[in-house]
This record gives sequence, C-alpha cells and structure tokens, in this order.
Amino acid sequence: MRVVMFGYQTWGHRTLQALLDSEHDVPLVVTHPRSDHAYEKIWDDSVADLAAKHNVPVLLRNRPGDPELLETLKSVEPDLIVANNWRTWLPPEIFDLPRHGTLNVHDSLLPTYAGFSPLIWALINGEPEVGVTAHRMDADLDMGDVLLRRTVAVGPRDTAADLFRATVALIAPIVRESLDLIASGTAVWTPQDRSRASFFHKRALEDSRIDWTWPAEDLDRLVRAQCDPYPNAFTHHRGKPLRIVEAAVSEGRYGGTPGRIFIREGDAVVIVAGADARTGRRHGLAVRRVRTEDGTEYAATDYFRTMGGYLTARPT
Repeated sequence: MRVVMFGYQTWGHRTLQALLDSEHDVPLVVTHPRSDHAYEKIWDDSVADLAAKHNVPVLLRNRPGDPELLETLKSVEPDLIVANNWRTWLPPEIFDLPRHGTLNVHDSLLPTYAGFSPLIWALINGEPEVGVTAHRMDADLDMGDVLLRRTVAVGPRDTAADLFRATVALIAPIVRESLDLIASGTAVWTPQDRSRASFFHKRALEDSRIDWTWPAEDLDRLVRAQCDPYPNAFTHHRGKPLRIVEAAVSEGRYGGTPGRIFIREGDAVVIVAGADARTGRRHGLAVRRVRTEDGTEYAATDYFRTMGGYLTARPT
C-alpha cells in the first residue's frame, strides 16, 4: 500500500518509523511546524527530520485546508492515511480520499478520553488502565469505528511520564498489525458506543493550579500527572509560585483548613487538604520536594523550616 502519514511530536515520529520499517511505501508526510506551547515542546521528536533522513517529502501545515495540500495528496494517490497526534481537524475531502480511508492512532481507550492530553486526564481521574486505540477517522473527533485497542495497567505510583513510555511503546505494534489487517482485507471495524464518549481539552497553566479543597488522593494524582518534564502542579507560598515536584497521601488524618502547612511526617511536610478537612477525617498531602520560581529544588523539610501559614491557589 501507499501510506501517507499525518502526525507530530514523538507519537507521530514513532508512527512514521513503524511505516518506514514496514513493507509499505510512504510517499508523503504532513506534520506541524515546531511550537512554543509548553506541552508541545515535550516529547518533541521531529517527524520532519525523520522523513527528511529517509528522503520522504514533507509538508508543514498548522491546518490542512489549503488547495495545495489537497492537490499534493491526490497526486501521490495514497491507499491509506495514518494519523497520530495531528492537532487539528481533518476535513472529509482528506480523510476519505484514500480507498481505505484514514487510520487514526489515539493514546486513550476510546470512546473515553477523546481529544487532548488523555494520559494526564486519565491519571488525574484515577483510571485503572490507559491505552492506545486505532480507529477509522470520520467527521466527529476521535469517534470513528475501532480496529484495535491495546491497554496498559496504571500502577499505584505511576506518573504521566511512566504512562507515556508504556503507551508510546504500543504505537509501532498497533500500526503494524493494523496495516496487516487492512492490506489483507481482514480488518473488522467496530462502532464506538457514543453514549460513553468523553472529550477533553488541551492542558494549560490553569489546569496545573492546585486547589487545596481537592482530597489528598486527587492531589497526589495531579502531582504525578504533572511530573517532570511536564509543567508541575503549582501553588503559592507567601505570594510566590511554588511547584510541587513529589508528594504522596499522608499516613495520618489531619483536620483544619485546606492549604495549611501543618506537620512533618517522616521526610515530608503535610498540607491539609479536602473541602471537609475540618472534620479531621481526611488525609493530607505529604509534600516531599518543591521547586521555587527560580528553578531551585528543595526537600520540603528544608524549604518549610517552620510549620504554619498557608499554601494558596493564587497570590495573597
């Protein structure tokens, strides 16, 4: 088959490598220009550089609506388009152009967590597993018929970086198997249950802001979901931003006001958490490492020299 690839960052890079390693011909690659968006500078293996290394023509586009792109696609006569981490909607004149349509590879277990940053959102929400879905693209975002799904269990201390590494390793095998099924005419496409669909937006700075009324269990997952190299979950201390680098749910239960810098517990400092923390039935967030605005990292027990005072969502 002749397979055109639409993709970006490491997800697109792994997809293109799988196509290049296959028996299929890759006549064209379409990718986005490099971006200064904080999340798009992470896992940013270059699709364009990989294509150029293998002498595959590359088109750079932010959006795919121009006539030149459509004419170029028609000229290469693809049998299939494979997309992974293409950041904008593809119109039907593109995704329906090849005789086998467009296979989209998405890093969630569709129909849940369609859209953006699915691993981060899934970890924050305490999902027991994540994964990768290969499905046929249609007019609705990430809602086309499913060809293959592969799952990864979420461990009790997994971070978003752990889940990225586990799911990105699934890209090459799921692409290879999907191509084999499509080329052999044995692909079975299963409609998604749209009543279970959930759609998530791109993450931004506001989404990393800590709300101390969340239960400690939720805050622990937020910190792990915003681990390095992602922009860390952050709060404010004495009017200045403070990033929480490492934390866990406290062993003890602590009562009081959310955000109170309360007590040392082992190698951590416990921050009172939970909307009903006043009852004393909630665990706190045991903070182990923090990072200040200038990038300096501290053990929490070194940074918080005395107990008392508050961490707040915004400067006070």
